[in-house]
Amino acid sequence: MRRNLFPIMALLLGTAFLLAGNGLHALLLPMRGNLEGFSATALGLLGTAWASGFVLGCLFSQRVVRRIGHVRAFSAFSAIIAVIALLTGLLVHPVAWIALRIVTGFSLAAAFMIIESWLNERATNESRGLIFSLYMTVNSGALVVGQMSIALGDVSTSTFFMIAGILYCLALVPTAVSTATSPAPLTEVSIDLRLIYRNSPVSFIAMLLVGIANGAFATLGPVFGVGIGLPAAGVATLMSVTIFAGAIMQIPAGRLSDRMDRRYVVAGLAGVAALSGLTLALGAATAIGILFVLAAFYGAASYTLYPVIVAHANDYARDNQFVTISSGLLLLYGLGTIIGPTVGGILMSDGRPQLLFAVTGLAHLGIGAYAVYRSTRRAPVPVEERDTFVSAPGTPEAIALDPRANAAEDPQSSEG
Repeated sequence: MRRNLFPIMALLLGTAFLLAGNGLHALLLPMRGNLEGFSATALGLLGTAWASGFVLGCLFSQRVVRRIGHVRAFSAFSAIIAVIALLTGLLVHPVAWIALRIVTGFSLAAAFMIIESWLNERATNESRGLIFSLYMTVNSGALVVGQMSIALGDVSTSTFFMIAGILYCLALVPTAVSTATSPAPLTEVSIDLRLIYRNSPVSFIAMLLVGIANGAFATLGPVFGVGIGLPAAGVATLMSVTIFAGAIMQIPAGRLSDRMDRRYVVAGLAGVAALSGLTLALGAATAIGILFVLAAFYGAASYTLYPVIVAHANDYARDNQFVTISSGLLLLYGLGTIIGPTVGGILMSDGRPQLLFAVTGLAHLGIGAYAVYRSTRRAPVPVEERDTFVSAPGTPEAIALDPRANAAEDPQSSEG
């Protein structure tokens, strides 16, 4: 057991450094860009560029890894990300940053998929659930740590760009010394949007819309925070509160969705996120305490929607369709995160940062309304035949690590 535990912990440590660097860098860029006078449209395009690169990485990075091997590919992609973090501190220009964010998104997708494939290789049927849970916990925790670190310094200097580069470089060390053998080739992403829509129209529409909302907030939330006068520590807290609340709420919401029609849970969560967002859009958060409470409600609802939507889609899927449908939903989410920052940036370009939540609020209202409508058109799957709720993964390789993917390969498992 100990022989297998060390390589897994080393890989998780590499993941932690990678996520901490990403959390810091992703928060730093919009804050520094706002300080430099970049337009809201340009700042929104930073998120669009990153999401575009990430989706492309999920689709095409397997070819690079297959050609040069996992170890060399991970080292190369991590080095590229570190170099880009340093370059963004040297080339402070919106066009340069937008172009570099595409490369960062692609490289991060590849790096995450490589780590996740290693974890897949080490996981057994008995340990898969524990490893998957540890991986998801490390993701949330490291991201928050990276974001909160920005409260410790001045974003107008080059210090944080160097720290982000250091964190990305540190991600190389655990995998370099790991004794984990090279895993099987990366998962080839199968895209069948018609299958996903036929399987679950609610999941198809809701996943696209939640991607729009989350993509807009993740990129432009810091711009909103700065725009309403929050200091760096306040902006970092605002962004971290939403992630932390979303992580805490996933299990209660998931357990509730296991016991009732998931479409009602989707509609309820979307309604809370819409109400919180539209309250912020109207400028009702006049005190910082109220702002953080609304942000917590927003994160608890919005960041919990993804896994409930996936579970709902898998309720209607055949056992051998789990990876195909989950991967397709991930790509739909990615397409949404490409659209959201662009739309949000355009609306915020007239100097009203609150309009960010007009984007998220309308997206969540659309999710809730469509989920309620579809609940009148199709009967829910009986509770005893439903897929089990599991927290959301990040790439197709993490989907393969999900215990449900392993169960779906079992010919004795029942159809959902």
